Amino acid sequence: MEIRPNPRHDDGPSVTSGGRRVRDQGPRAGFSGERPSADRFPHVLRIRHAKERPWMKIRRVNRGVFTLLDNLDEALVPPSEGFYWIDADLEDLSVLQPKFGLHDLAVEDCLSEEEQRPKLEIYDDHYFLVFNSIRYDDKEIFLRALNIFLGRHYIITVTGQKINELRTVKPILLEEEVDSPDHFLYHLVDRVVDNYFSVADRVEDHIENLEEEILMNIQKSHLNEIIRLRREILWLKKGLGPQRDVISMLHKRNLALIDDELQQYFGDIYENMVKISETFETFRDLIGNLREAYQSSVDNKANETMRIFTVIAAIFMPLTFITGIYGMNFEYIPGMDSPYGSVVLLTLMAILGGGMFFLFRKKKWL
Repeated sequence: MEIRPNPRHDDGPSVTSGGRRVRDQGPRAGFSGERPSADRFPHVLRIRHAKERPWMKIRRVNRGVFTLLDNLDEALVPPSEGFYWIDADLEDLSVLQPKFGLHDLAVEDCLSEEEQRPKLEIYDDHYFLVFNSIRYDDKEIFLRALNIFLGRHYIITVTGQKINELRTVKPILLEEEVDSPDHFLYHLVDRVVDNYFSVADRVEDHIENLEEEILMNIQKSHLNEIIRLRREILWLKKGLGPQRDVISMLHKRNLALIDDELQQYFGDIYENMVKISETFETFRDLIGNLREAYQSSVDNKANETMRIFTVIAAIFMPLTFITGIYGMNFEYIPGMDSPYGSVVLLTLMAILGGGMFFLFRKKKWL
C-alpha cells in the first residue's frame, strides 16, 4: 500500500489538543481490544496474509543498547533507565491500543485506507505523529507512512510497509547513547529527512541523463518520461509542505514530551526540510526547461528533414525542366537526329545535378 498525498486534503498539518481534533471527522470506529475483523478493517488482514510479517518487536533501549523483550506488559511500566521502543505493524494496534491507551482517532488514522498527510496530534498522555518516508525505485518516487506514538517512557512506530530509516537509525542510537524517546524521535526524523536528500540527488541525475538522451537521440518515449517525472515532482512537492510544518511545530511549539533543549535541534531539521522544498522547486523548473528542450529538438529534427527534402527537390528541379522540354511533342528538338544527342543530354544533366550537389555540400546544406 504505497502512500500518496490525497488531493482532497488541505496542505497544512493537523493538530489536536486535549484529545479533540480541529476538523470534524464524523462517526468514529474505535478499538475495544478485540482483533479487527475482515469486514471492519479488511486492509489490515490483507497486509498480514500478504507479508506474513513477524510479531511486533519490543525493545528496552538504554544508552543506545537494545534489549529484546518477550512480554509487552513489561513496557507498560517506566523502566529505571532508558525507554521502550515498540516496532509494530497495523494489526498489532488491536493489542497496543487498549494497553497504552492510544487515542481512537489516532488508531483510526493508522488503519484508514485513505492516505494520511503528515501531522502532529496532541493527546493527554501521548502524541501521534505521521511522517512520509521516501523511496526511489526504478526511477519512481514512493511515499510510505511512518506512524509514531510518543509517550513519556515509550515510543511506538507503526508501519504497513518496510521503512528503511527504522533500520539505519539503530547504529546512530548506539553511537549517541540515546536513552529517551524524544531523542529517539529526533534521530528518526533526521534520518527520514536526510533520505530526501539522497532521493533528490538521484532525481537530479535522472533529469541530467534524460536531458542528454533528448539532445543526442530524441524519442517519443522521452515526452512520456518528462510528463511522468513532472507529475511526480509536483505531487511530492505538495506533500513536503505539511511535513515541513510538523517539524516546525516540533521546533517552536511548547511540547511537554520533548525536551526544551532538544527542540532547538529540530530547527536544524526544519532548515534541511526547507532546502529540500527549494530543491524540488528547482526540479520543477528543470522539468519545464527539459520539456522546452524536447520541443526544440522535435522542431529541429523536423526542420532538418524539411531541409533535406528541399535540397533534393532543388537538385532535381533543373533536371526535371530539361526532361520536360524533351518530352514535348515537337517536330524539331535539338540533338534529336544526332547519334550522340542522348549522351550529351545525359552528360549535361549529370553535370548539373552533380554541380548542385557539391554546391550544397560546400554550403553545408547537406
